Amino acid sequence: MTTDHLTDTCAGIGNFAPQDERDRAMWQRLTAFCAREPKAFDRDPATGHVTGSAFVMSPDMTAVLLTHHAKLDRWLQLGGHCDGVADARFTAQKEAYEESGLARISLLSDHVFDIDIHEIPASNREAAHLHYDVRYLFRAEAGDIRASAESKALAWVPLAELAQYSQAESVLILQEKLARLQSGGA
Repeated sequence: MTTDHLTDTCAGIGNFAPQDERDRAMWQRLTAFCAREPKAFDRDPATGHVTGSAFVMSPDMTAVLLTHHAKLDRWLQLGGHCDGVADARFTAQKEAYEESGLARISLLSDHVFDIDIHEIPASNREAAHLHYDVRYLFRAEAGDIRASAESKALAWVPLAELAQYSQAESVLILQEKLARLQSGGA
């Protein structure tokens, strides 16, 4: 893949600096998917699709806002479908506002924080499919949290208690990546 084609392919994702083998594998799968799938940012369960997620941190960076997702019945970061908008960061921020009720959040880096590719189970409306989830790091600045209709509840979860809410590597990766970021390791 040429550098120009990779730049065009990833324009709706942004820059990502893989830190380990997991990151490199996720980045490679995501860029290959975007290169071969013209509907990568659409909501097509036949092909899978890019989604945008937000790890929204508390103002003091000691807790993350999680939603108890109504359909999946699991605690997850905020986020959702791009629905044809080829801008995963925009989607992550829009979903963070819609799902949190917060009045102001700030993006902590223009770079992608994490990528996670995972299967969404089949439902009565659609077949099982992959989400190519592009995640960004935000900090809450103003407002009170208020759950949306997509959520059973919202909670500020202290990072030290994250494993009490989720055993999913895709959520727990936040602790490792945030510690690396705060220690100056990118």
